[in-house]
Amino acid sequence: MGELKISIVGVPLDYGQSRRGVDMGPSAIRYAGAVERLQALGHHVRDEGDIHVSAVENKPNLEERLKNLEEVVKANKALAKKVDEIVKEGRFPLVLGGDHSIAIGTLAGLTETYQNLGVIWFDAHADMNTAETSPSGNIHGMPLAVSMGYGHEHLTALFQQRNFIKPENLIIIGARSIDPGERHFIQKLGIKVFTMHEIDKYGMAVVMEQTIAHLKERDVDGVHLSLDLDGLDPLYTPGVGTPVDGGMTYRESHLALEMLQQSQCITSAEFVEVNPILDEKNKTADVAVTLMGSLLGETLI
Repeated sequence: MGELKISIVGVPLDYGQSRRGVDMGPSAIRYAGAVERLQALGHHVRDEGDIHVSAVENKPNLEERLKNLEEVVKANKALAKKVDEIVKEGRFPLVLGGDHSIAIGTLAGLTETYQNLGVIWFDAHADMNTAETSPSGNIHGMPLAVSMGYGHEHLTALFQQRNFIKPENLIIIGARSIDPGERHFIQKLGIKVFTMHEIDKYGMAVVMEQTIAHLKERDVDGVHLSLDLDGLDPLYTPGVGTPVDGGMTYRESHLALEMLQQSQCITSAEFVEVNPILDEKNKTADVAVTLMGSLLGETLI
């Protein structure tokens, strides 16, 4: 991947879900040594600070089916603007969450420049609900639907040119908890999903080879990695809000990111859902930082 100019942006947002504390995720990841680790790899790292997130006032939601819609929209608009600026400066955006609803803003900002963006989504969940299908109304379960143009207009309007992610450019890896509405959506749009069944059956190396080959065939002009720490098994990442047993191992995750690094295809990334309140001695943030190292060029020899 060579030396990169990396801009780190924190998004201390926890309004996209129901368990408080993930707003401290960016601080925990920084405390775990993200900047120092990437600098040691020879990258030029600029910490751009955090996107401002307003406190929720005691007032009714604009939409009862979408929790904290106004606050989530406001933070994501600011993030989209920041990511767009970073890309146009020729820098690599590295976004730290925060809950996974921040991917709405990240992808909105990226698609101002990338017209045929590929997206690799490491997650235990499909994150493809809408207000109509969501069991909870939590927006962190909706970013992929929104980023493809489905959902509340306040969320989809973040994409200024309506340059949505194409379903055929999206690959989900590690899924093992998919809601009925999401399953229908995946089948309807023909989205490529490698569940834990495929990872167990074929191995991570084959899954990543197929992922990289698929995106090359699609002739994408950039690839964004969105990594939810609950994609890993809770044994390795206990500090997440929605843990699901039976996830990827520590080594499987590193192998996946090492292969992405070798492919030289990743142009932006985000690491989300680190919740220090639920964590054990910052273990989940430490894993996030080691995974960043693998993605951005760290090797044993």
